[in-house]
Amino acid sequence: MRVERGDGVGLLRELVHMDSRNPTLVPGGPGEGEIARVLGDILASWGFDVERREAAPGRPNVIARIGRAESGARSLMFNGHLDVVDVDGMTHDAWGSVEQDGKLFGRGASDMKAGVAAMCAAAARAADQSLAGELIVAAVVDEEFESLGTRALIESGVRADAAIVTEPTRLAIMPAHRGFVWIDVTTLGRAAHGSRWDLGVDAIRHAGLVLAELERLDAHDLPRRSHALLGRPSIHASLINGGSGMSTYPDRCTLRLERRTIPGESADEVRREIEALCATVAACQPEFRAEVRVTLSQPPSDVAVDAPIVGALERAIRGGGGGVRVEGMSAWTDAALLNDAGIPAICFGPGDMGLAHAATEWVELREVERATEILARLAVDWCGAK
Repeated sequence: MRVERGDGVGLLRELVHMDSRNPTLVPGGPGEGEIARVLGDILASWGFDVERREAAPGRPNVIARIGRAESGARSLMFNGHLDVVDVDGMTHDAWGSVEQDGKLFGRGASDMKAGVAAMCAAAARAADQSLAGELIVAAVVDEEFESLGTRALIESGVRADAAIVTEPTRLAIMPAHRGFVWIDVTTLGRAAHGSRWDLGVDAIRHAGLVLAELERLDAHDLPRRSHALLGRPSIHASLINGGSGMSTYPDRCTLRLERRTIPGESADEVRREIEALCATVAACQPEFRAEVRVTLSQPPSDVAVDAPIVGALERAIRGGGGGVRVEGMSAWTDAALLNDAGIPAICFGPGDMGLAHAATEWVELREVERATEILARLAVDWCGAK
């Protein structure tokens, strides 16, 4: 499969043609094996030193390097994910790479094969200018579920002086995003026949008391906290399950909550916050009992707006005559993991997060080309030329 060196739009067409649904999210999904093979072959043909390292069986990251860091020169990582979500209900061919009115349609067009294509093409163009530093292109698996790919990348020791995660930002610089904590709150009642009010304890009704406290937390407490780019944190009830029959007092009910966090908040703090909320309910209802368990958490991400990598990206945007926008990102990304590993990572890429996972997904091709040009200038600025 031939794509001209540095052709981001041509590479995007090929990537969108490929079904890379995450098999953990989509039973029967093929995963990233084939797209990783094709992308690796293309990058090798462009002169990159390419490795494929499995983050999970049959699911390899593509790690492509170009340039060799000279003494004192800086390295830069471009990071993006290859997996996509399901295609049920889509209004167009998910894998057709159909183009219309300057837009390319397909699953992953915006989230985030456009970003992957742009970062690969940009790295190739920048390398043509004899970089003093090293560029690392990391196309990873499983970002849409547990981020196995970037976790494996970090665990294997891959590092850079800074990173750009090319998630769709509409070409805005996004140095920060929220994290999240998933929490199960299980209220414990006492099963009894529906006629025996004197024996039964209604776990579902007690879950309702927790929901009432959640309303207070979200409406009154959380708005008092804020981040300059991200605003306030939030919480919502995602799922509820309980009860066994119409004439039986339910002995347990589980609320599944999602708490979106801002920089400075941790999963442990959120767990204690929910435990305190349950203690407030228990103080008013002696029979109330509940168990609180964190099931999954991902940290927020925060890079200072005056950090060197932010300044370099601003110069790259202005160098092409563009205006600079610095905003916060609502969605979680692998930038948080890179930052935790000591690699300052910010988000910047073509596409619109509002089209991610949508029934109609597309990206403007001129935006892909614009992102490619900006990222190539950034790489030369950051790594330096010989």
